[in-house]
Formats: sequence, structure tokens, C-alpha cells
Amino acid sequence: MSEEERENPLRLVKGNLLPENPEKGSVQGRFPSWLHRKLPRGKELFNTNAILRENDLHTVCEEAKCPNRLECYSNKTATFLALGKACTRACGFCDIDFDKNPKLPEKDEPERIAKSVKSLKLRHVVITMVARDDLADQGAAHIAEIIHAVRKENPGATLEVLTSDFSGDEKPLDIVLKAKPEIFNHNIETVRRLTSRVRHKATYDRTLSVLKYVKDSGQIPFVKSGIMVGLGETDEEVKETLHDLKEVGCQIITIGQYLQPNKRKLLVKSFVTPEQFKEYERYGLSIGIKYMYSGPFVRSSYNASLLKDHAFKGETFHG
Repeated sequence: MSEEERENPLRLVKGNLLPENPEKGSVQGRFPSWLHRKLPRGKELFNTNAILRENDLHTVCEEAKCPNRLECYSNKTATFLALGKACTRACGFCDIDFDKNPKLPEKDEPERIAKSVKSLKLRHVVITMVARDDLADQGAAHIAEIIHAVRKENPGATLEVLTSDFSGDEKPLDIVLKAKPEIFNHNIETVRRLTSRVRHKATYDRTLSVLKYVKDSGQIPFVKSGIMVGLGETDEEVKETLHDLKEVGCQIITIGQYLQPNKRKLLVKSFVTPEQFKEYERYGLSIGIKYMYSGPFVRSSYNASLLKDHAFKGETFHG
């Protein structure tokens, strides 16, 4: 075992070994049947891609190699990635490019995103961002400008932002909150014990404090967070995380299977069964989390519009 592997046993440096397929006698091969899916068909996939290319925009769907990208593009939806496609953090799970000094934000990006939203006829818009620790406000003002531009061009749309932790600084948070997105999302990503291995700079407790600050501000209708599983966590640790998120005011929580995006990223330690995802969902609902979305292909912004519709109607949601 190399020195790097000893220091970080979750990280794989040579290859992409997979855990054993839990389906005994499976003919599915290396992945269980619930991680196989048919490719979508239809011209909308190409139309969505063309709109994004025409406006020279990045999406987290593409940059992070999301397994739902083709499905979402086929449904004429995408999650916009703002502030460039290079991140100042190098988290062990994420395939977005790392750069200590990325390019400055493009001033016309808010207008280009607003134009794409109109072309795609989106009712609910999800804006995520790379971490920009190099900027004085860590990108907060740019995110606020995007929210304003989208609303101006698309007055009926609702906005969801998925932000960094802004290093726990309340001033950038206040800039985003003042723009009043309908949903504020910041992912805790994993359980407390694994946080230092999975995330580069963010901490478990700082994420909780950010979410609590947003909830306590009273400015945002819904606070959201997400967890990946399959990284070596225990069931009790996942439940503890759900409890912690509930205590700081999260009303919407997503849980999905971690999948290794390339051979230099963290190993998948286990394939979580659909039954276990349902158990996490049941537990979350039982402790008072109103909107739980848990499943192998669930991601933070997957079917975000569906979750939003239930939340605004006050209807309990589960996948």
C-alpha cells in the first residue's frame, strides 16, 4: 500500500476497484441491477445541449459527470454551474476541475443563464456554484446577480441555489439571502466521521451552522441538504446525520449512491440497496423531515422541480 493510500484509505490511486455486487448470482456484472438504466431517446436531449452550447454555459450535470445528465437533458432541464468550471477546492468525491486561481467570473453570465432558462421554459431553476475562495465575497454577489437576472427575464420561475459554505462567513451568505431564492441548498455530503476524507475544506459542523443561519434568518421558505452513501458510513451514522440536519432546520433532504467519477477519486465502498434507501427515507420522515428523496440515482438537484411543487403545496414528499 502506498503512502497516499495509508493516509487516506478511501482514495484509490491506481484503478477503480468496485465493491462486490450484492446480488448473488447476478448476471448484471460489476454493478447491481438497480444501477443499470436505459438511455433516453428523443430530440429534446440535443435541443437542451444546443441551448447550453449557444449560451456558452456550464452545468454541474456535465462537469461532475452526473449519471442523470441524459435523462434531465431529455426532459429539457439542467442545473447551471456558475462562476466558471474550475473549483478552488479538491474534494475527494467530485470530478470538477481544481484550480487555486480560476478565471474571474464572466460579467454577462447572469444574462446568458436567464436567456437559457427562457429558451428551456424552466419553471424551477437550480443554480449551483464552484467554490470561489479566491474572491473577496467568494462569489456571493455573482450568484445574487444571476437570481435577479433570471427573475427579470422569467418572472414566473422559482429559484433554488446550491452554494458553497462561503467558509462560514455570514456576509456572503447575507448577500445571497437578500436575493431571496425560494430554496437554499448546501450539501453536508457525508457523515461526520468521513467528512475530512470526503471534503477538502468544508467541515461537518460548519455546514450545520450555515444551514442553521439560513433557517434562522427567516428569509428563505425552504432549506435543503444532501448526503451521499456508499463511502463506508454505517446506517446509524446516516441516521445521526439526518437527525443533525433536522435539528438545524432542514426541511428537504436528498440521499443518493456515491459513484466514483474517475480512478483518482474516492473508492465506492458499498452498493446501497433500494430497500436501505427506503429505510433511510422512512427514518427521515419519522423524525419530522417533511421532504425526503432517497434512492440510488438521487442527486441534490435531481427532480428538484417535483420536490419544489410538493413543498409549495405543503404536501409531504417521499420518492
